[in-house]
Amino acid sequence: MKHLRDLKHANLDSDSLVTIGVFDGVHLGHQQLIQRLVDSARGSGRKAIVLTFYPHPDKVLDKVKTRYYLTTPEKRAELLLNLGVDLVITHPFDDETRHLPAADFIELLARYLRLKELWVGADFALGFQREGDVRFLQAQGKKRGFHVRAMELITTQASRQLIRSSTVRDHVRKGNMTAAAAMLGRAYTLEGVVVAGERRGRTIGVPTANLDVWPEQLIPANGVYATWARLGGETFPAATNIGLRPTFAGDAVTVEAHLLDFDRDIYGGRLELTFKKRLRREQKFSGLDALVGQIQADIAAVRSILQPEEST
Repeated sequence: MKHLRDLKHANLDSDSLVTIGVFDGVHLGHQQLIQRLVDSARGSGRKAIVLTFYPHPDKVLDKVKTRYYLTTPEKRAELLLNLGVDLVITHPFDDETRHLPAADFIELLARYLRLKELWVGADFALGFQREGDVRFLQAQGKKRGFHVRAMELITTQASRQLIRSSTVRDHVRKGNMTAAAAMLGRAYTLEGVVVAGERRGRTIGVPTANLDVWPEQLIPANGVYATWARLGGETFPAATNIGLRPTFAGDAVTVEAHLLDFDRDIYGGRLELTFKKRLRREQKFSGLDALVGQIQADIAAVRSILQPEEST
C-alpha cells in the first residue's frame, strides 16, 4: 500500500498529514516541504501522505505536445517514498478531476485520508479553475477540522533563484546540467532499455548502448555529456551523445552511451544515465577520422571529470 493509483483506494487506520502537488522532479523545494511534513507526522503519531497527479495538469490543460516530465511516475513515487512518507497516491488527472470543485476535492481528502493537516506551497491552488487557493483552504479547514500549513518557496543558495520544476526543465532543455542539479539536489537521470541501433559505433571502435527512454520524459539538449551509467548493481563512467548524428545524416534524436572500459552485450538490459556535465554541442564532422578524433577527446574529458569523483 506504499503507492496507490487512486485516492479512493486509500483505507487509513489513523489520521494523516497530507501534501498535494505534482512534485515533478522532486526538487529541493519539494524535499524541504515533505521532510518537514514527515517530521511533524512522526512527532504526532499520524501518517505522512503525498498526493500527486498523472498526467501532469499542464499536459491536460495546456495541451503540451512535447516531452515534459522530469521523472517517470514510478521514479517520482520512489523518490517521495525515500523521503520517509508513509503513502504516495498518484491520482489520475482526468476530465472528472479537472472539473471537480475545490470543496468537493477537500471532501474526498477528509473522507479517504482522515485529513488533519494540509501542507502546501504558498502559491498552491486546487480544484476547477484553481479556485482552492490557500485562503479558500484555510476557510475549509475551519469548517472541517483540519489545519493548513502554507510553506514559503525556497531558493538556490548560489543564485537565490526560486526553485521550480519549470525552471529545472529550462535548464535541462538547454543542457545546463549543473544548474539543474543545484535545484534537484542530485544529478538529472534518464533510464530505459538498451536497444539495437545501427551499430556504427562498434565499426569505429566506440560501441554505444542506445537507450529507449520513456517518450514523455524530457531529454537534455543535443550534445555530448559526461555521465555515469548504472547497470544493475554496477556503475561505469560513460560518454553520452544526444542528438541526430549529423555526420551520418540521422533524422531522429537518439541517446547513445559509450561505457568506458566496457565490452559486454547488454541488449535488453535496463540502464540508468546520470548527467554530470555537458562537454560540447552536437556537431557535424567532415569524415570518420575527424569524428573518431573528437570522440577520443570526449572520452578523455569524461575520464578527467568523473574519475576523480569515483575515487572520493
